[in-house]
Amino acid sequence: MNMIVCVKQVIDPEAPPASFKIGPDGKVVPPPGIPPVIDPYGEYAVEAALKVKDAQGGQITTISLGKDHARDVIKKPLAMGADELILLEDESFAEGDSWSTAFALAMAIEKIGNYDLILCGREASDWNAGQVGSGIAEILGLPSVTLVKKIDITDAKARVERVTADGYEVLEVTLPAVLTISNEIGEPRYPNIKGIIAAKKKEPVIWKPADIGLKPVQVGAAGRHTKMLKFLQPVSEGECEIAEGESPEETAGNLALKLREAKIL
Repeated sequence: MNMIVCVKQVIDPEAPPASFKIGPDGKVVPPPGIPPVIDPYGEYAVEAALKVKDAQGGQITTISLGKDHARDVIKKPLAMGADELILLEDESFAEGDSWSTAFALAMAIEKIGNYDLILCGREASDWNAGQVGSGIAEILGLPSVTLVKKIDITDAKARVERVTADGYEVLEVTLPAVLTISNEIGEPRYPNIKGIIAAKKKEPVIWKPADIGLKPVQVGAAGRHTKMLKFLQPVSEGECEIAEGESPEETAGNLALKLREAKIL
């Protein structure tokens, strides 16, 4: 079973909201002193692949796209148990949208060639678009299932459980296929010491646009199919009005009047 898992390096979503800023160029300024992380849903996708590998054996190749990967961060899937790491790493890959990201990843996957399963997180924690996995499937002409919480492989088919609003549904899909993984798959395993040491020794394969048969104008910001018109940081404003009185009873009465005036009661 040959599996490819797409992961992404992101700003830590657990960072305090107040630490996020938007610069004059309209881009998010990384919070100072807070290192990036592997997107949490990407880790769930790695865990899903490892569960399949535990059951049937196989090879797991992880792919990440960007311009400045922190090696100790992006190697985490290797420390968890993945076998290979390919980085689409170049300045031209930066600032892409869901389309240009999915297109570059699909071309890299096409170059790898030998695969049975392609796994992605259900969405990334930075933009929460949830489109790249389905985009890869569309570009490669593969069947896809989103929001997967369980995978069983039998006779070149994947029997999966897909999360729905009121439970889950069971589907069967012919391989090769693309699956996007939800958190219900189970908590990602912690890397052990052996895995961490092995990951430190293993160097990733670096591919530029030309290595996957593309030109810089086809990827990243230059290859976008969408245009961001405005990016704003939400502003929270509130007013506080104090209900007073000479006694607790009068205070309660004044509070009730104010709540009625505000049409809360």
